[in-house]
Amino acid sequence: MLYAQTTPADKRAAFRERLASGELLRFPGAFNPLSARLIERKGFEGVYISGAVLSADLGLPDIGLTTLTEVAGRGRQIARMTELPAIIDADTGFGEPMNVARTVQELEDAGLAGLHIEDQVNPKRCGHLDGKQVVDEHTALQRIAAAVDARRDPNFLVMARTDIRAVDGLDAAADRAKKLVDAGADAIFPEAMASLEEFAAIRAAVDVPLLANMTEFGKSELFTVQQLADVGMNIVIWPVSLLRIAMGAAGRALDELTDAGSLTAMLGEMQHRADLYDLIDYEGYNHFDTSIFNFTVAR
Repeated sequence: MLYAQTTPADKRAAFRERLASGELLRFPGAFNPLSARLIERKGFEGVYISGAVLSADLGLPDIGLTTLTEVAGRGRQIARMTELPAIIDADTGFGEPMNVARTVQELEDAGLAGLHIEDQVNPKRCGHLDGKQVVDEHTALQRIAAAVDARRDPNFLVMARTDIRAVDGLDAAADRAKKLVDAGADAIFPEAMASLEEFAAIRAAVDVPLLANMTEFGKSELFTVQQLADVGMNIVIWPVSLLRIAMGAAGRALDELTDAGSLTAMLGEMQHRADLYDLIDYEGYNHFDTSIFNFTVAR
């Protein structure tokens, strides 16, 4: 009932232990707290919170328009609703190194298990669009050093994302990954890798956990979990997939309303009321205090 029973500190410790095992952890992207609970129910290892999804949820493009307050608030809502660890997209850290430090502590306080900070310039662009620009090496390393220095829980994961592959090539990505690790990054997110061989090259360059981004309609082929495990990836995210599927279904439903005047033909595609009530634990609330919550759950 209400929120997760596992504390943020315990989630972080368990996440770090599992990440150290070397297995590939699956983190689908949650577009709201309810979808995070569904990800847990379906047996995944963690929840990812995408900056692109947070922007889209506000009706905005993913070009650095969201604020730390908005991201931390939504991150808190999602992280507290699941027993799973949640990693959040912190874009470029929302400012200069001192801002990055504040970002880390705000997201720690919001209950997240970790974040990633990228090396793009502000305003940033979606990682799979052309025309990206990255900051110089010194600035990139300063961001990560500030993040590591600011965290209070040593188990809070500070991941460095580098977008330099699309700007200066694979060798530059491997070189920057090494230097980001030297600056204190616990893990590396090499964005927009073009092949399994490119993922393998980053794996050969650094000895920290690596994240693979399997976003649709982007620069990377959509590799399977097993393919990514075979080249040594440790986390795989599908950042926008559930939102895309949900919005696609919503569009089809609206078309059906326009064409048929009702949604009777689409009932089989909907989450049943009983399944929704089970997911949000109506029964638990009912049992909590029957003098107040005295409704009956429909079956």
